[in-house]
This record gives sequence, C-alpha cells and structure tokens, in this order.
Amino acid sequence: MKHEKPSDLIAASHVDVLIIGAGISGIGMAVHLKEKCPDRTFAILERRSDIGGTWNLFQYPGIRSDSDMHTLGFEFEPWREQKAIADGPSILSYLKRIKDERGLNDYIRLGHKVLSASWSSSEARWTIAAEVEGPGENGPRVQHLTCSYLFMGTGYYDYDQGYDPEFAGRESFGGQIIHPQFWPKNFDYAGKRVVVIGSGATAVTIVPSMTDKAKHVTMLQRTPTWYWSRPAKDWLANSLRAIMPDEWAYRLIRFKNVRMQQIAFRRARENPKKVGDYLLKRIRKIMGSKMHEPDFQPPYGPWEQRLCLVPDGDMFKAIRDGKADIVTDHIDRFTPTGIQLKSGRHLDADVIVTATGLKLAMAGKVDFSVDGQPLDFTQHFYYKGCMFSDVPNMAIVFGYLNASWTLKVDIVADFVCRQLNHMAATGSEIAVPVLGSDGPVNEEQIFDFSSGYVQRALNILPKQGNRMPWRLNQDYLFDRKVLREEAVDDGVLAFRKAEADVEAPTAIAAE
Repeated sequence: MKHEKPSDLIAASHVDVLIIGAGISGIGMAVHLKEKCPDRTFAILERRSDIGGTWNLFQYPGIRSDSDMHTLGFEFEPWREQKAIADGPSILSYLKRIKDERGLNDYIRLGHKVLSASWSSSEARWTIAAEVEGPGENGPRVQHLTCSYLFMGTGYYDYDQGYDPEFAGRESFGGQIIHPQFWPKNFDYAGKRVVVIGSGATAVTIVPSMTDKAKHVTMLQRTPTWYWSRPAKDWLANSLRAIMPDEWAYRLIRFKNVRMQQIAFRRARENPKKVGDYLLKRIRKIMGSKMHEPDFQPPYGPWEQRLCLVPDGDMFKAIRDGKADIVTDHIDRFTPTGIQLKSGRHLDADVIVTATGLKLAMAGKVDFSVDGQPLDFTQHFYYKGCMFSDVPNMAIVFGYLNASWTLKVDIVADFVCRQLNHMAATGSEIAVPVLGSDGPVNEEQIFDFSSGYVQRALNILPKQGNRMPWRLNQDYLFDRKVLREEAVDDGVLAFRKAEADVEAPTAIAAE
C-alpha cells in the first residue's frame, strides 16, 4: 500500500514499517527510511504527547547529556551549538528541528501507547494494538494497525517507574521525597536542605544544579563512582566550524571522539590503576585540599561501570566552595527530619531526592506473540545486536553502555534499510534470523558491567551468544563494519515469502 501524500498516513491502518517511539531511535530510523527506502510507507507511534523520548520525559534540574553531542548527535545532522555537553532542552530542540526540517510531522501519531504486537507468518505482518488518547470524556480507545516490519525505538527505560528501593521509616519523613524521573513541575527548593541519594549520572547532574537556590545540597552515596571532568565546550570543534563548513567540522570531531572513546575504554580495562590515578589527579586539581579522598575512590576499576561525566568540574567546584558535600555511608532509616546513617550520623533534610537508578524495560513492555505463541525474549538470542533469533521482521535499538546511544541508532537504521531493500529486490516478505542454521551456539554473560541497573535487569534480557552473529556488542567500530559492510543475506538471516510453509518460530536451546 503506497501513498502519494504523507498526510494520508495519518489515517492509514497499514504501513510497510511501523516505528515505535519518537525519541532519538525513532526519529533517526525515520530519517534513514526517508532517504534510503523512499518507496516504503511508514508511521511513528509515540505514547507521550510530544516527541523526544528521554529528553521529553526527564525534567529534573540540570538535565544534560552524559556524552558529547558530536557522537550523541546523528551522523546526518551536525551539532552546531557551542556546548558539546548539552542540556536537555537543547537536545530536544535539536530533535524537533530534525523532525520539522525532514518533514516528519505527518508520520508521527502522538498519544499512542502500544499494548501488544502479534506476528502472523501466513500474512507476513504484525498486528499492533495501541491505546489511543480520546478527546474530552471519551477516554482512551484501542486502535489496531498492521505493518510488514516493526522497528522498536523504545529505548531501555521503564517510563512508568524508576528504581526506588524501600527505605525504613520512609513514611515518617516530614519533607518531600522526589524520584528524578518524576520531577514536579516548577518545584521550589529555594532555601531548603537537600539530600540526593545516589552517585550516578543523575545525582552528579542534580547536585551542582540545585546549589543555585538550595540552602545546601548533600550527595549521599553508598559507594563512590569514577568521574571524568572535561569542558562543556569543545574548543577544537568550535574552532574548526569557524574555518570550514559545519558538516566537515562535525565529521572530523565525530571521527576523533569515537576513536578517543574506544581508546579510553580499552586503556581503562587494560590498566585500571593508571587510568584511575589520572582521573583522581584531575579532581584534585579542581578541589585541592577540600577533596576527601575516600569519597572518590571506588572499589572497582574505571569503566566497570559507566564513567560519570562532570562537565567543567561543576560538582567538584560546588563542593570546594562549600555549597555541596559528599557523604559516603549506608542508610539506616528515614526520620521525620532527614536520614539516619548506620555510622550514627544524621543528615538533616527538607527534600530527599532518590537518584537511586533506572529500571530497565525490554522492548517497551509490549506484549509480543509470534504465530499465536507468547514471545519470551529471555529464550531468544540477539542477532547482530539488533534482531532476535527466530523472530521475523523486527529490529530494535539497544545503545552502547560505553559510548553514545546514537552511534548504535545510525548503524542499526542503515542495516534495516539495507534489509528492506534486499527484500524488495528479491521479492521476500519475511526476514528471520534462524538459530542453529550456522551450528550450535553457547550462551555467555551478556554484559561485563557491574552497574546496578544492568545487574537488576539480567532476568528480562535476551540471551548472549559466544560468537557472532548472536551477540550484543559494546564495540561501535566492530558493529559498524558488521552492520554496514557485511552482506545482508549472510546465510543466517533467512528470506522467505508469506505463502511458504513456515512453521512457527521457536527458540532453540543453547548447546
């Protein structure tokens, strides 16, 4: 079914490609589709009332990127702002500009929460059930749509809840408790004593940002975190843009930063003590005698968890200047006036921010089935980090833990477009990675990161194979070669027609 006008897509009940999510992944996929598969119809379903995903959801003070925008930006759209470490509103503006300039408005259906997706091999299509916001008192209704190919750009956050552990005495606290994922609009914390529980990227962002109005801000951490301080502005990128076109400067800086990320990660894994000493030296340079060494020395090596970025050393400066402090201790209980620590110390607080981490969700928590059988992702292997064994016509983005999310978006979107063009050229209607077609596959641990949000989610994640193509890698340059240069028809990804006698796909147990 082809459409002469994009506006027709607003009412279409079937499209060639259905994109779920209008955040970085969904917007990126849409642009690649328009450029590389111009004959394919598509639509984007977004559960929220606006695009942006993460950058629309999170509204806590200081929300910003924890990667540089020359790699968090798309390969097709240069980042032109002065700050390479950008705030949330700037990133959202970047996405909206792409949406407008690339003509995506007519493809996006807001207020559509996908509930289920069921695949039929006989029809070679997915049937989607989405809850659609209704006007006035009508309330939500369920709408059914179909597509030939499904692209999951839902990210990996649980949008409905963050990780918020139980603390004894929580109900006795007389102040306000806030999880960053659900920050109250226009919340006034002027003159208040704030305790931020956590030491990850969210806490590191919130602490210096709240010192502008708060009486004092304390970061309460159970375990120290490794921090990397760098300028928010990239002087080289800004200098290059002054003497050459933005596109050229962007490509050069992107190339440099990708390789620097790879080198830094490799060195941290190979020589963690040397890298750790270097990171601590940078902090000492900013904080001087105000640095309490035990608060900055984690019991694990750099990049065993994601390195926390501190642009312009803002958190270190806030501690040095007495506007904030760090306390390393364990919580015994909440009290009416603050937090009682196991060491015996009491932290007085008017506001407690539980920056205790994210909760991961698999494929947007959509209820999947294949040929009438429930789809349990934990029983399927990743295929090239973007599809799943024996699951037809579906791709997903799970970004890198050691690099920028968007790097993965661009190469996965390109791979899907190559796949769609191959299907069109060969008259195929089904593309399915067949487990066992290239021999037995052994299972191994999917991540070697010790981050809490990763470890808590291992029970919902797909399987990791001991060899390609049955892996989710943390190596962008390797993945780029696999997804962009290797043949789509690799003998594992099977291409079929709908009328073929196809048995219902089932997972094959690891040897």
